[in-house]
Amino acid sequence: MPTAILSVHNKTGLLDFARSLSQLGWTLLASGGTAQLLRNSQLPVTDVAHYTGSPEILGGRVKTLHPAIHGGLLARPTDSDRADLARIGAGMIDLVAVNLYPFEQTIARPGATMADAIENIDIGGVTLIRAAAKNHERVTLICDPADYGPVLAALASGGVSSDQRRQLAVKGFALTSRYDAAIAAHLRGAGAPEQLTLHPVQPLRYGENPHQSAMLFGYEPGAGPMGGAVLQGKELSYNNLLDLDAAWKCAVSFEAPAICIVKHLSPCGVASAPLLAEAYRAAFACDTLSAFGGVIAGNRPLDGATAEAIGDLFVECIVAPGFTAEARAVLAKKKNCRLLELPDTAIEPRYELRSITRGVLRQEVDMGDPQPGAPWTVVSKRAPGEAEWAALRFAWKACRHVKSNAIVFARAEGGVLATAGIGGGQPNRVDCVRLAAERAGAKAAGAVMASDAFFPFPDSVEVAARAGVTAVAHPGGSVRDADSVAAADAARMAMVVTGVRHFRH
Repeated sequence: MPTAILSVHNKTGLLDFARSLSQLGWTLLASGGTAQLLRNSQLPVTDVAHYTGSPEILGGRVKTLHPAIHGGLLARPTDSDRADLARIGAGMIDLVAVNLYPFEQTIARPGATMADAIENIDIGGVTLIRAAAKNHERVTLICDPADYGPVLAALASGGVSSDQRRQLAVKGFALTSRYDAAIAAHLRGAGAPEQLTLHPVQPLRYGENPHQSAMLFGYEPGAGPMGGAVLQGKELSYNNLLDLDAAWKCAVSFEAPAICIVKHLSPCGVASAPLLAEAYRAAFACDTLSAFGGVIAGNRPLDGATAEAIGDLFVECIVAPGFTAEARAVLAKKKNCRLLELPDTAIEPRYELRSITRGVLRQEVDMGDPQPGAPWTVVSKRAPGEAEWAALRFAWKACRHVKSNAIVFARAEGGVLATAGIGGGQPNRVDCVRLAAERAGAKAAGAVMASDAFFPFPDSVEVAARAGVTAVAHPGGSVRDADSVAAADAARMAMVVTGVRHFRH
């Protein structure tokens, strides 16, 4: 009868997996809390402490570190190894399901201490992974709950193949390598060498242009593009992926249902509303010309009403944390439109890497104003009204996703917050204001404006006032701030200073 040992921190899918193993005739060994969970579900299980005859010690720091466990994993199917196991009263172990203490998640928590970090350095789990991976010619390793299903399917159809066991072993060694690198980096602190492990996802047809070769890598082995799955359409291109990433980061920065439309790495429409379809219509209305051939991101599962609202617009890609059956049926008519489904609305990792000549830049992702951020200060004679405040906060969040010098015009109407005009990527700020005003057209009258950085001269405020903008938010900090305030007061505009800059180069 084959034997499996189960020792997991993340218990997602564990009960179904263990129940299926038991039904297939496997003997189950489990440690501590994992064993208790199985017993509570009336599954037959032997506690590791009972199997080894050695109780857990040091408050659980030592559970599976025992010759009976690791001998059972490392033993080869030879008479000599079998005799060694018999001498200590142990048997062969054929499968390991294990995952590790959440070290990286622990150190990412605000206020995490070094003591918290140390207690989340897994020892037994890493040793189980390495032992099973080393002996993968005989032992099946599962260190990712996503592999429960494929392994069960293989067991039910005759057994896990040697190639599948090898791939699972590679996944295990990659996990422990990344895990140890994260621990080493945290203990070293800043200024120490960094290690980066990238796993090939797929070769791309080309890069930004057909004469440039390109490849997509991921941080997790076996992951799809951006950690998701392509549900329909052609293969994603290099440019598609850049646009998808930009649109996704913008859409998921909003709490209410939101849509971001991106073209050539620049948002051309952003909106949030009670319903996703309303948000799409408002985002599209911002710049109907640029939206053609763009990429759409939503922070809610895309529903049928939103898919219908997209209509016959030519769209390169749509990314969302899900697509309803109704939406899939509507979008199936757009055979070349790529649908990318992501598992959640996370932005991972929380840092960005950019290559430069003979070097790499690393920075934290701009997740918004620091918390607690500097309070917004009204510097004009007139304070914003309620609708202006709502539109200013929306525009301020949207402008951090626009290339600097970022200018966003926005409006709040009937519960819908939406960009009215966007200007960015120009070498001077006033040109970006002119672009936003031109794209907003008549919608600029009554809109508010957010600027990712201060106004070096009052001309940007004056151009916005002539376009009909009624309120402005900017970081402040220019030696000529008083001139910009005076321009706002002269036009009876409200002006607030945020104290935070949001450049995006």
